[in-house]
Order: sequence, then structure tokens, then C-alpha cells
Amino acid sequence: MKIVIAPDSFKGTNSALNVALALERGIRRVAADTETVIVPIADGGEGTVEAVVAAAGGDYRDVEVTGPLGERRKARFGILSGGRAVIEMAAASGLPLVPEDRRNPLITTTYGTGELIKAALDAGCRELLIGIGGSATNDGGMGMAQALGASFRDASGRELGFGGGELERLAELDASGLDPRLARTRVVVACDVDNPLCGERGASAIYGPQKGATPEMIARLDSGLRRFAEVIRKKLNKDVLDVPGSGAAGGLGAGLMVFAGGRPTAGIDAILDIVRFEDLLSGVDLVITGEGKLDAQTAYGKVPVGVARRVRPRGIPVIAVAGDIGKGASAVYDMGIRAVVSTVDRAMPLAEALAESTRALEDAGERVMRLLQVGMDIGRPRR
Repeated sequence: MKIVIAPDSFKGTNSALNVALALERGIRRVAADTETVIVPIADGGEGTVEAVVAAAGGDYRDVEVTGPLGERRKARFGILSGGRAVIEMAAASGLPLVPEDRRNPLITTTYGTGELIKAALDAGCRELLIGIGGSATNDGGMGMAQALGASFRDASGRELGFGGGELERLAELDASGLDPRLARTRVVVACDVDNPLCGERGASAIYGPQKGATPEMIARLDSGLRRFAEVIRKKLNKDVLDVPGSGAAGGLGAGLMVFAGGRPTAGIDAILDIVRFEDLLSGVDLVITGEGKLDAQTAYGKVPVGVARRVRPRGIPVIAVAGDIGKGASAVYDMGIRAVVSTVDRAMPLAEALAESTRALEDAGERVMRLLQVGMDIGRPRR
């Protein structure tokens, strides 16, 4: 039997790679000769670089960048064959990098994300996959563009500082200094939301609160992004205000479209394309996928359904493993997932379940394999 194991991370406990390896160990408790193909998957958020490098092969590059609060920090991106790079903005500008008591999208910046992009260009990469999940920022990608040579000035000609709060003062935009290599680079933006830049569904209103924004801050941030869009339209003749996905990552979606020629793509599809997922399905009997919590939201383009959608035309059965099976999880049965298996094998406190995640994943892999053997025995002729 040949099995592809292609899960997302179980956030807070195991990376996608560790989830896949734990499931593999459980499977081999029962059938040591099972052929497995490990394909860790992500959707553009934290863990994207590790998942893609592990699945597609490649190397890591560590660079020093500007963190979301202006501090210097180390960040990592991946380099793949063929001059391709995979970058996650969360490594330089992510919410987990900001202590909860210091979260303030008026001052956080995407400058470090621009430095990651520059480092990839310096390494000779001309195809970039940029995952933009998990941002701490709301600056429209201004910081990213500044790191790549664009200039944003106020009415007195002074360069704007870091943070979404600065956009209220934006008067002039000069993109002539942008790194010319961007024009010769294909940029794919892994983006799982379709929010516009401003308004009730915009970046500030929907995602600002989780980044520390108060209602008063949200009003200022939304006004600043609207000003940002107006200046872009006047100076560059590009209209991003209502483009789906422009509000992703605090408006970084818009910034990448305008200043890097970014093409927004559903995160799971971008990742599956770059690892050439369909090529891995030859001769496969089963695909196992999974995520930490599987519920009604899974049906809206998360990793398990994204994987199942690619597998379904091949007629290969798909099983999903989850730490928590929530309300509405049955919706995935209409999307190509044949069965869902929980890692939780007894009643226990959440803290204990998280601490035992690896052991539970191994046990779940074993249970999946034992159930498969039961199914095969049912089909065998009796004596």
C-alpha cells in the first residue's frame, strides 16, 4: 500500500512535518512495509516556509531584518530549485513577534517583509511565493515598499515613519526607486481572504482588533488606508480600494499587488502548485490529511479540503485526522473527505491534550491503519 501523508500543522503543538512523521510512525506500527510519501502542507501563514522546503526540497536562508516594532531580528526564508523562493511575512512582521501588551497596528511595520523579499532577489530568485497570513501590521505594505525603494512623504516632503498611523499624513508617493528586479520577478501571494482594503469588511475593521486596535484606532487606520489607496490611484493610476484580497495582512495584499506585481492566489492552491502535488499521487492508494481543529470553517479552503479537492478527480480516498472535531465538520464529506479520525482517545483537559499531541497523532495513525485492514478483510472471500 502507498499512502501520501499531507497534513497542515497542529498549531501550538506540532509543525506540519512533525504531524506527518508522527502519523507515519503510527501507521508503521501496524504495517511496517507501507510505502509513505511525506508532504507537509501550509496555507500561507506561519509554518509555510518549513512545509514547502520539506515537501519540495530546498535550503533555508537566515537574514537579519526589521521586526514589526522596528527591532532587529533574525528571519528565515526558503530557496527552492529553479530560482524560486518561499517567504512568509509572519517571519518578519508576524503577530506572534509582538508581546500582547505591545500590540499596536498604528506603529507596526512590514519593512522586514520587504527586506526578506530583497534578500530573495539578492539570492538570484525570480519567482517568489509569499505567504501573508498572521500579520501584526496594518500599514498597507508601505514598510515593505520602502524597504524595496519606494518613497512615501508627507506634505512637507518628509519620509513617513513606520506603522499604519503614518498613512493619514501621506501626500506624495514616488515609486521610481523601486528595485528594478521586481519587474522581472513573478510574485505569487498566498492569500486566503477576499476582504477589500477599507470599510466594514476592510483590513482595519475585521483584523485590527486581534492586532491590538481599539475602535478609535480602527477609525484612524481605515482612514489611513483609504488615503493610501487614493494616493496610489492618483500617482500610479492603480485602483486597489475594492480589489478582493487587498485588505489581507493589514493591506499588505494591496501593497504587493501595486509595488511587486503580486498575483493573489488561494494559499492552499499556491502551496500545492509549488510542491507539484498531483505528481506525487501516482500509484497512491490513500491520502491522509488533517489539521488541529476540523469544523465548518474547514470547508472554506483550508488545507484538508484543499488537498481533497486535488485528489478527488483521481478517485483516491482521503481521510482527515484532527485534534478537535467541531461543529459543522460533516460538511467536509461533500468535498472529497471520506472519513475523519480524532487524535483524542479519552476525556482529558486541553492542556494535557496539547502536551500529548505527538503521542496522540501516532496512535491516530495506528487506528487509521487498523481500520483500513478491517475494510480489506471485509472484502476478502470467506472459507
